[in-house]
Amino acid sequence: MRSNSPEDVTAPEPAVGVVIATRDRADSLATTLEHMTALPERPPVLVVDNGSTDHTRAMIADRFPEVRVLALSGNRGALARNDGVRAMQVPYIAFCDDDSWWRPGALARAARVLSDHPRLGLLAAQVRVGPDERPDPINAALAASTAGWADDLPGPEVFGFLACASVVRRSAYLQAGGFHPVIFFGGEETMLAYDLAASGWGVAYCPEVVAHHHPASTQREGRSAIMRRNELLGYWLRRPLPLAARHTAGLLLEARRDPVARSALRQVCARLPAALRLRRPLPPHVERAVQRMEGHGTSGP
Repeated sequence: MRSNSPEDVTAPEPAVGVVIATRDRADSLATTLEHMTALPERPPVLVVDNGSTDHTRAMIADRFPEVRVLALSGNRGALARNDGVRAMQVPYIAFCDDDSWWRPGALARAARVLSDHPRLGLLAAQVRVGPDERPDPINAALAASTAGWADDLPGPEVFGFLACASVVRRSAYLQAGGFHPVIFFGGEETMLAYDLAASGWGVAYCPEVVAHHHPASTQREGRSAIMRRNELLGYWLRRPLPLAARHTAGLLLEARRDPVARSALRQVCARLPAALRLRRPLPPHVERAVQRMEGHGTSGP
């Protein structure tokens, strides 16, 4: 007769793991880990350290010994998440930044949604900002998506999301290639949404899954130029060439009077050869959906 003693009970394998990419923000990361290690789901947590020079690794070892650390030798930007996904062997991966965390019960709900919708490659969650939990404007933008709502998806299809409020199907993420090396960091979500859709996976907004975001009040230096750079590189990587050329001409005109545009243009020139080598236009049906969203001003962040 089989014993029913506690020693013979095997805990079920977790469905969702958490990947957190960080660099030199130990104190903010500690707050995130306090929330994540207290979740009732008790997901495995992996911190991918992008070459921090502060006390990040010592802090984790001292305060959160149950948290795994993947220590990188340098800053890989958003590509650190790719390393984290490859290292974590669970069906679904939830991303956090070092200033965000998931509401209790959210990851269990996300796992159910992904399990119930086999074509869903990425779930974009509702975002609540700051201690007063105000709705992030992205929530309304995603809810108003004009890309449509397929019968086999749990919410409207979208081509934008916040990485720190997303849960991915690991197999879909790896098939699509993860975050793109040319983009590196800053607005990297759009390219991943494109590549998931091009691979046949759905990307949908699911407001019943909630993430909390407590961003710093100051914007990182040079971020505006990086965002402009990556927006234009996205056109050269995936969109029709006439559209890419038109947006490049627009940035050239702006660069005559705007130092941010000039900086963005210099950065585009440095990365454009790699973008052209890796260019892979979207399938026609995905391009039509993207243009439909752009025409209605609901393309996301």
